[in-house]
Formats: sequence, structure tokens, C-alpha cells
Amino acid sequence: MTQEMNRTLKIAQQAFEYFQHGLATGEWQQFLDMLTDDFSFWFPMGEYHGLNIGKSRAIAFVEYFSQTFEQGLTLTLDRVTSNETTVVFEFRDEGLMRGEPYKNRVAVSFDVRGDKICSYREYFGSDGKSN
Repeated sequence: MTQEMNRTLKIAQQAFEYFQHGLATGEWQQFLDMLTDDFSFWFPMGEYHGLNIGKSRAIAFVEYFSQTFEQGLTLTLDRVTSNETTVVFEFRDEGLMRGEPYKNRVAVSFDVRGDKICSYREYFGSDGKSN
């Protein structure tokens, strides 16, 4: 693994720890502090479907997320894949969505620029199974 890949992985892992904390607690400030001002994210559905640009849009998204999953989500990390600029985290999450049981399999991709996250993409699909 190159030095650049190690640096990218370290930055993304720190951001992912903050992301995981936000999922569990609704406290997102540490994650938000790691985003560039021109941060963009892609989300696969709902009000935030497609490309979203700007840190203010990310703030609105995590607020929406925290309202949807008021009690937070627990997460089990399955796999991490990285290169010089991008790190992908594959995980399972579970909790309550608007009071109803929720389980999902998710992949999130963080693009790193400098010591910040400049882009995020999320992909998920729930098959209703517990695995």
C-alpha cells in the first residue's frame, strides 16, 4: 500500500468513525467538520435522491436522517476497500425507522481531498433477511 493510500485510508476511517457516531447518536458535528465547503453527496432515494451539492445540503440531510431514525442505528462493518483517493465502507445497519424495525446493507464511498471528505456516495438494498 502506498503512502498516499495509507493517508487517504486514515482520513476516511476517521470520518467513518464520526459518521458511525452520527448514525448511532444523531450527533453529526465531528463528521460535518471533516467535509469540504464544496462537499457533494449522492443518495439513492427520497427527498435527497441524486446529486446534492454544498455543505449546507449535507447539514439538512443529517438533520433529516436523525429525525427519521430518532433512536439511532447500530452498524456492523463488513469490508473496507480503498485506493489513493476513495474509500468504500460496506456495512449492515439496524434500528427503528419512524418506530418500525429497520435492517439494511449499505455501501458508502468517501472521496478524500487533503485532510477532508469532498464527496460521499451511498448505495443500499434491503432484502428483508437478517444476514
